Amino acid sequence: MAGVPFRSPSTGRNVRAVLFDTFGTVVDWRTGIATAVADYAARHQLEVDAVAFADRWRARYQPSMDAILSGAREFVTLDILHRENLDFVLRESGIDPTNHDSGELDELARAWHVLTPWPDSVPGLTAIKAEYIIGPLSNGNTSLLLDMAKNAGIPWDVIIGSDINRKYKPDPQAYLRTAQVLGLHPGEVMLAAAHNGDLEAAHATGLATAFILRPVEHGPHQTDDLAPTGSWDISATDITDLAAQLRAGSTGFR
Repeated sequence: MAGVPFRSPSTGRNVRAVLFDTFGTVVDWRTGIATAVADYAARHQLEVDAVAFADRWRARYQPSMDAILSGAREFVTLDILHRENLDFVLRESGIDPTNHDSGELDELARAWHVLTPWPDSVPGLTAIKAEYIIGPLSNGNTSLLLDMAKNAGIPWDVIIGSDINRKYKPDPQAYLRTAQVLGLHPGEVMLAAAHNGDLEAAHATGLATAFILRPVEHGPHQTDDLAPTGSWDISATDITDLAAQLRAGSTGFR
């Protein structure tokens, strides 16, 4: 990739960093977590629908952050929330976590550290990296995102986890402090995400935005985020398409 940087129509500034929502946008959390749950269930002779369990575990993600976003709870890392949510879903499934080795459950919760990228993610990110700063803008903590990148070969330039900002999206400071750490104006930072709600919050703080289509993030019957719902700077079919559009300076689905 070479040439003039992409100029954001919404911010009026040249984009210098393209940052990515990670769970669902860069990596396929559902397959990875379901596989880890299935392996654990098989070892312990548990009758569990691993895919449904993965969905319920992920469904606890936002509710578990709500108390922190509201100020009712002090910040804790996503690793802690994932571990707490695992116990919650086990009990919901009729399984008492106190009857299971806590170390093994800790290891199961670490499945979130080793998720597999979508096929286009690494080549697309590598192409974008040639011209732009790239990194995650994720609710994941730094160690989680670092483990994920090392395991999956994700070529980030920088990792600024939520434990550095001590804010979870969609808190405006999650976006603004990340730009500040990079020494950039918010309008020079683009958030690329498969979730319109994330993009709405980023846009409201002055970031450039790109929608990435992930039509099976939640499985074959997904109904949300199948199309952009806002006037984002770019709408792309995947990350390699985003790279091409950044290169061409074009917008809209191809």
